[in-house]
Amino acid sequence: MMGLGATALALANTGLGAATAAKPLRGLFPIGFTPFTPDDKIDLDGLAAQVRFCNRGSVHGLMWPQNASGWNTMNEKERLDGAEAILSAGKGGKAALVIGVQGSDLDTVTRYAQHAEKLGADAIVSLPPTGVNDEKAILAYYQKVGSITKLPFFAQAVGNMSVDLLVEMFKTIPTFRYVKDETGNPLERVAELREKTGDQLKIFSGGGAATMILEMERGFSGACPYVDLADVFASAYDLWHAGKKREAFDMFGRIQAFASITPVSSVDIMIARGVFKPGTKLRTAAPAAGAAGGRGGAAGGASGGRQRGIQLSIEEIRKELDAYLKPYLKA
Repeated sequence: MMGLGATALALANTGLGAATAAKPLRGLFPIGFTPFTPDDKIDLDGLAAQVRFCNRGSVHGLMWPQNASGWNTMNEKERLDGAEAILSAGKGGKAALVIGVQGSDLDTVTRYAQHAEKLGADAIVSLPPTGVNDEKAILAYYQKVGSITKLPFFAQAVGNMSVDLLVEMFKTIPTFRYVKDETGNPLERVAELREKTGDQLKIFSGGGAATMILEMERGFSGACPYVDLADVFASAYDLWHAGKKREAFDMFGRIQAFASITPVSSVDIMIARGVFKPGTKLRTAAPAAGAAGGRGGAAGGASGGRQRGIQLSIEEIRKELDAYLKPYLKA
């Protein structure tokens, strides 16, 4: 545990009670895909199958819909129906479900957040307003979002959101105790964030969990890869936190080796693994706030946006999975 700095000591006197979740909000929380049918209808069965996949694979949680989900390609009905499908499928499972609530205005955000709370989400997450860079405006936005429900609240830090802004959010938003940090190089500012919040702000990484070993060394609480190999990522995380660091390193290395064969941000792996139906596609859109470019509208990859390997056919992917990863695929 890191020592409390002056700022953290001041926080202890605020009297603000932090929101708590029934399920632990720690570990691997992949960003869910949004599967669409060949005729461009949202595949609610596919969304539900994705949740069951995470529960079978002992994945700690799932976030949906964020940048890699193509949230800005969906209308409100698709968002609400999708959240309902995910939360219904997750009942009785161990994976914590975090629903994205960002929208075009606060009224829309409020509907998404209240809907998520009503249906039993474990937490909510929101990007900042698109195109807003003023930190006072971002703070005011997050203060409003964090007060809509009593659910634990993740902020997705993108653009130029500073450490000081996140600390002020921590001080003034009782539900804000988690951040998915994608601002600059999170590895370089995690120590300051932990110090200034008394290690009470729990930090998750984006970037496809490409640097997960170093992240765990530096005290990140979780990571957000794609869903394709989330069960293998989760195994690496669990091994590390069980004190089996060399075994965790080896498990993580298997993911990186597979990414040298074909991109591990591909929805085709989900088809090859039998989670999504053949012909499933993703919608493409202009990159959303904080997004990196990626295939099929999904941002980044296991190498933080640098795709390696080539895109194989579904059958080729299945053969490569069987050849190299079959013993480690829990889901």
